[in-house]
Amino acid sequence: LNMMMAESHVMRTPEARDSETFNRDLLAGAQVNTDPADLLLGTGDLLQVDVFEAEELSSKVRVSSRGYITLPLVGPVKVKGFSAREAEVRIEALYREKYIKDPHVSVFVEEHYSQRVTLMGELKNPGTFDYPRKMRLLDVLSLAGGLTEKAGRTAQVRRMGEGPESGSTIIVDLDRMLQKGQDALNIEINGGDVIFVPAAGNFFISGAVLKPGTYAITDQLFLLEAISTAGGFRPYADPDNIVLIRHTQDGEREVMELAVDDPRVQQMEIQDRDVIIAKSSAWGKFVTGFGVQIGFPGVGSFGYQDPER
Repeated sequence: LNMMMAESHVMRTPEARDSETFNRDLLAGAQVNTDPADLLLGTGDLLQVDVFEAEELSSKVRVSSRGYITLPLVGPVKVKGFSAREAEVRIEALYREKYIKDPHVSVFVEEHYSQRVTLMGELKNPGTFDYPRKMRLLDVLSLAGGLTEKAGRTAQVRRMGEGPESGSTIIVDLDRMLQKGQDALNIEINGGDVIFVPAAGNFFISGAVLKPGTYAITDQLFLLEAISTAGGFRPYADPDNIVLIRHTQDGEREVMELAVDDPRVQQMEIQDRDVIIAKSSAWGKFVTGFGVQIGFPGVGSFGYQDPER
């Protein structure tokens, strides 16, 4: 957005004022203080684990590349992604099962190799940031200083799964989260997540198309043209099974199920923040490690398996 200056006085557009209000609300809702007990454990971290009821069980251990530590009697314990406090509870439960009636465990992080999150798109200070504790979407957006004046009002949280070809994309309506106070949209972020805030005037397309992603609406654009922009359908696409999710003027979302030969499709003009999902015969057969999960808090999620994988 252009800013006009006259006699050293800056005149801001309504969009700019909206951006300022949004960022004020965003920063007010963020929690950025770190409690050492909330540190997320990850590969390479060096931990001092003390079992107060049995000093001989205390040990200094390093988190393995697979996210485990090995403790006396109980063996391997997965701690990657847990906070120090959560790891304490987990270890106490394991010792309680067979060895100690009422164990008390302390996990102290001697060396911490932070997990990281990456923030991209229309943010004031995009980049990759240390992720030392569990945070929610508002918290990580505040790390980047909030949104720019060109930013749209959705955020895409791209999350990797356990396998190299697995993952998910969660699309969050930022206006609904802040203006309507829908705390459920302020989702928890994981270490390794990529948060992307597109510019206003974009649509998102995924599923059985050649080039899924976010695209700018540079001119009047219709649904079939939008699919062509994404490279067109893949061979296994079902042209009679297209989902369009649209933000309405009253702040709600409309979910439309369409077919290519539907008369509405020919004149269906794409709008800002539209989400298009091209389904296939494999739709709904989501297999961990071989698919993509697209989630919309408040709407639901769509599982997708690529038959070519």
